Amino acid sequence: MSRTVRIGVDVGGTFTDLLLHDPHRELTWPGKLPTTPHAPNEAITAGIARLLEETSTPPGDVAGIVHGTTLVTNTLLERTGAVVGLLTTNGFSDSLEMGRETRFDTTDLLARPAQPLVPRHLRRGVPGRITADGSELEPLDDHAVLTAVRDLVEQGIEALAVALMHSYRDAGHEHRVRDLVARAHPDLPVTISSAVAPVIGEYERASTACLNAYVQPLMSRYLDDLRDDLTALGIDAPLRIMLSGGGVTTLEDAKRFPVRLLESGPAAGAIAAAMVARALGEEDVVSFDMGGTTAKIAVVQGGTPRLKHDFEAGRVDKFKPGSGLPVRLTVVDMIEIGSGGGSIAAPDALGLLKVGPRSAGSVPGPVAYGRGGELPTVTDADLLLGYLDAEHFLGGEMRLRTREAHKALTREVAGPLGLDTLDAAAGIVEVVTGSMAAAARMHLSEQGEDPADFALLAFGGAGPAHAYGLAKALRIPRVIVPMRAGVMSACGLLAAAPTVDEVRSLPSPLTDVDWARVAALYDEMTTRATETLQPDDPTLVRTRHSVDMRYLGQGFEIEVGVAEQDLGPAGLARIRTAFESTYRAVFGRFLDGAVEVVNWRLSMRLPGHEMSTAGSHTRGEEASRGVRPVHFPGHGLLEATVWNRYELTPGTQLEGPAIFEEREASCSFGPECRIRVTDDLTLVVEVGRA
Repeated sequence: MSRTVRIGVDVGGTFTDLLLHDPHRELTWPGKLPTTPHAPNEAITAGIARLLEETSTPPGDVAGIVHGTTLVTNTLLERTGAVVGLLTTNGFSDSLEMGRETRFDTTDLLARPAQPLVPRHLRRGVPGRITADGSELEPLDDHAVLTAVRDLVEQGIEALAVALMHSYRDAGHEHRVRDLVARAHPDLPVTISSAVAPVIGEYERASTACLNAYVQPLMSRYLDDLRDDLTALGIDAPLRIMLSGGGVTTLEDAKRFPVRLLESGPAAGAIAAAMVARALGEEDVVSFDMGGTTAKIAVVQGGTPRLKHDFEAGRVDKFKPGSGLPVRLTVVDMIEIGSGGGSIAAPDALGLLKVGPRSAGSVPGPVAYGRGGELPTVTDADLLLGYLDAEHFLGGEMRLRTREAHKALTREVAGPLGLDTLDAAAGIVEVVTGSMAAAARMHLSEQGEDPADFALLAFGGAGPAHAYGLAKALRIPRVIVPMRAGVMSACGLLAAAPTVDEVRSLPSPLTDVDWARVAALYDEMTTRATETLQPDDPTLVRTRHSVDMRYLGQGFEIEVGVAEQDLGPAGLARIRTAFESTYRAVFGRFLDGAVEVVNWRLSMRLPGHEMSTAGSHTRGEEASRGVRPVHFPGHGLLEATVWNRYELTPGTQLEGPAIFEEREASCSFGPECRIRVTDDLTLVVEVGRA
């Protein structure tokens, strides 16, 4: 019998979430344990070992493991990556520092952008020049390359980034540099910009190459260690990694291009939300993923998360474009804010209550966890307000300490602000809800959308507990909470499709495109994508073609989907029509000017895995666990019925106020809510106007 067991592993800042799925046994089994920040693979291997034991699964039955990680993002934010040297064209070594020469905040005279990953003393220019049309203006100086690299190695670099002018048109010089360095310094990791981001934009391409080089040594060691740990458990199945765009890739490709994992963990949640939306027939949902450290909000339309092809990493100010480091890669379009269960609450210097972005993380964690935390967090407030049951948290494995949470919140928040402790806890939740609502409004308004036109799909360890308040703040009429909400990102990892996204720049007016060159570029991209996917059945591969276009003279472009058969002279009119339609959808109008194509894109993917989140569980308990007082936004303390979610009957209609508890998450809904239980135990909640 073929192996059918797959395991998804999502490492967050507070918890590591796992999900084992075996369609042969109709088994879906979750796991959740605190993240081990010093060595994330420790929590992963401990969690997998436990899953295998609890489900009586031999390690040899595991067919695959899919992993999502925030390690790349954390490495950048904490600036703990490798010492990187940059090799570029003579005269351009300061481009990384100059950037776009714009200020992200024109009202703040002290505002400074994110510092480049490569300091000036580790940047070198070398003779050799490719022109904008791809011809060689000046040959590459091999001796200068070797001299520069030797000097950088003597200064202690641990990785090298190479970003030469116009390498997107002809990568020959960069390939030559890579080969020279490989012979002279075989142990030095080298990233060439034409491989990681073969697109026009000298600064953006160089920034992407530098970031890839910055995290590559650490990620290579981490992924190799994880692979060794899995082998030690007796698991010889493929290890695949979640990409920022929502697909999955091979271990080797992830080690080669770790920059593509920047939004790996958050992307998995959006994929899970899209899967649930499709199963329910919901066209448009706002994906709301609130964990222990952050909250992520994304838009899913037509059953698919929105994507974008540029990103800013490590922003100095999370809400101000231009304050971070530009990265050219495909990512799920989402907004992420420092509002999670572990976000610390405290009055600021003006006596105003602030929540986040500082987080207690998994070590020491919220005060209620009893792991050494002393500063009150959102989780501590949730406990005091009745959203969490101290005896049933994580299925009773982690008993929460209500008295300690009350003391900390009184000491650090209620006392200094002159508030009753319960009022202070409610204030913490109100502040964090306001922050998330403001972020959601901004994200949706930038896309011309009204939150009231969407349903709110909530998950993550803390998302369901705060979904009711967020929906009321955004005037969203319907909330959806899937089963296994606390580990939905791990579910998204298992649902994601193996994907390769390729792009090549060949700027040209639409009427003057060199279609023979375009065909050659698509042949190159197709070969590269096929080699990475290695499909057993080529007929299952789905291919999408698109182009980045703009009016001649504009500085930014939009992505336009095109049919493969239109990529030629006969398709000019249809490509132009598709561009105008897309432009109108984005800007509300289109113009009569000349149009140019900047980038040519190819996406190839294999089918994903549709799966139910209900899974297996032991029944036999009472569905109702009685009542307890719960504080609801806009209502205060009310007696709410507490429901054991595993014992609910499909088709049941319930009314709020109500609390629904499962092992990994808890959700609460006020008195004006009408709750329907679907066949797979998803909760669909109509939020009335109180």
